[in-house]
Amino acid sequence: MRVGIIGAGSVGTGMGILLGQRGYVIAGVASRTLASAQKAAARIKCPVYTAPEEVARRSDLVLITTNDQAIGPVAEVVAGRGGFRPGQTVMHMSGSLTSDVLNPAREAGAWAVSLHPLQSCADADRAVANLPGSVFSIEGDREAYPLAEKIVRDLEGEFFYITAEAKPLYHAAACVASNYLVTLVDLSRQLMAAAGVPAELAARALEPLSAGTWKNIAARGVPEALTGPISRGDLSTITDHLKAMRRKAPELIPLYTALGRYTVGLARRKGSIDEHKAAAFLKLMAPARATVETGSLRRAGEA
Repeated sequence: MRVGIIGAGSVGTGMGILLGQRGYVIAGVASRTLASAQKAAARIKCPVYTAPEEVARRSDLVLITTNDQAIGPVAEVVAGRGGFRPGQTVMHMSGSLTSDVLNPAREAGAWAVSLHPLQSCADADRAVANLPGSVFSIEGDREAYPLAEKIVRDLEGEFFYITAEAKPLYHAAACVASNYLVTLVDLSRQLMAAAGVPAELAARALEPLSAGTWKNIAARGVPEALTGPISRGDLSTITDHLKAMRRKAPELIPLYTALGRYTVGLARRKGSIDEHKAAAFLKLMAPARATVETGSLRRAGEA
């Protein structure tokens, strides 16, 4: 199995290293710049090509691991220059795009498939460390499924199939679990800073708390893992939070209360608060009420 890589970012470089370690022959790498292709090739130990179609012609499996906006244009360029052929598999690893973005490859007789890892790869080293054992989604031509499945198994991972229509919701879920988790951590650190806690100490303090929560989720599931003042019906504590935030961090109130309102629903599902207590929380954290007296905030929901 000869694998060509077009796009030498973190995922492309990481996949090249991982597949090479597992017996795949990396036929070559091409990228938007020669420097990035050379850097990736040095790590993967494979040839460098300046033209993406040259990599594709030498490959049984073509991985297009550019940024999402470039996948379609790259497929068109390679197809237009005769880089794809019947029996070849062309794969992208985007979570948001479907395999339809690879239609130029299909029109040339190749099979198109999307193989997306539910994983965060901040750089090539993180990709090498994080991708093995991950869960992947597969969408595209059924003829390409066996190869996609084999790659996942070779990476000691799991997979499931998804339809093209479901991909936007699937990707939104992935964004919440990964991207918005960073947002939540930043919100927590901002509140710590408003409380006067040094940034480095706050980071060290919050990490085990977050890790412990993930362990609770793994052990008990959602919503049973929910703890804290909303879960136990402690209205006075949330009132104190909002009073302090109005004085020290009013700009954080809209996000805090939006998360709180969602958490009220979780607490109801858990059965730890009744409908009357839930209504009291929702009234307290209603957008207009929660931001009153801040003086610097617009009413939540306004443009």
